[in-house]
Amino acid sequence: MKLRQLTSLLALVLTCVAAHAQTPIHIALVRSVSNGAELTALDRGYFKDAGLDVVIDDIDTSADTMVLLAQNKLQIIAGGVSAGYFNAVAKGLPITIIADRVSTPIRHDLMIRPDLKDQIKDVKDLKGRVVASNGVGSVSTYETGKILETAGLKVSDVDIKVLRFPQMGAALANKAIDAALLIPPFVYDYAEQKFGVAFAQPDKLVQPSPMTIAVIIVNTDWAKQNHDALQAYVTAYLRGVRDYCNAYHDGSIRKEMIESIVRHGSERNPKILNEYPWPSRSPDGRVNVASMLDMQRWYVANKFSTASLPAERLVDASYAEAAVKKLGPFVLENKASTREGCR
Repeated sequence: MKLRQLTSLLALVLTCVAAHAQTPIHIALVRSVSNGAELTALDRGYFKDAGLDVVIDDIDTSADTMVLLAQNKLQIIAGGVSAGYFNAVAKGLPITIIADRVSTPIRHDLMIRPDLKDQIKDVKDLKGRVVASNGVGSVSTYETGKILETAGLKVSDVDIKVLRFPQMGAALANKAIDAALLIPPFVYDYAEQKFGVAFAQPDKLVQPSPMTIAVIIVNTDWAKQNHDALQAYVTAYLRGVRDYCNAYHDGSIRKEMIESIVRHGSERNPKILNEYPWPSRSPDGRVNVASMLDMQRWYVANKFSTASLPAERLVDASYAEAAVKKLGPFVLENKASTREGCR
């Protein structure tokens, strides 16, 4: 009798342990306001409820972390669409895009030094200038190149200097660079500190639109072995994305999300988050394939890549589509909002 009781108790303990086991997922994020989706999903327990133990690592640019993703040291990268992504897929590395992260309006800005505003009045005036990007072949370089093309220039007509976004303010202030392609919150931080002034906005100048410039990229070997866990992640992530979109449109969750973004350090100044618009995104995780293919074409044309791959090799929309089917249509809480994007 005692042996039976002991066996039953052990079976119960093992069942409870299994039920509470959490699948570990390491994701990498570039510091950005748009991190609010993942951070709120983390704080509100969406990942935990889905049986996931999500660990977040900070990175400077997704362009430098493709190898870590391919080696399964990271399972997911949330960042810009770099030339490195297309090169990695062309080489057969086990990675693919599964969802949108940031798309028009993205609120990026090619900012110039305040002391140059009377000298640099048009995009063509950037020729020969030092322009900062956060990575060689990064999406920031793509945006800069597309802006230059509106004035008949190429990215080779400027001197690209690679700096992390947090370094660009000091570089503008000490005149080490003339301009920098910046993302929120740095656009607003540096404008307030008078390190830079707004000059050229990709939202107005870059086509095709909506421009999908940041995405969720997954290790496909890990995905095949952990399909259910990845599907659970994407569903929980899109719950966070929809919270983000409601906060973006001044919904009731906005205050909570701002507190989450500040607490985790993606932006430490709540004033910036309260007073300035945020980057947009698709509440359904939808990637604009036309934008993706244009990026691939541009990287090849400017010798950052040799990849020319079909759309089906670049994007797997099945996880986002399944998540939307489960979650249903996105419901905008503040229907009076006239803000473009995140709908």
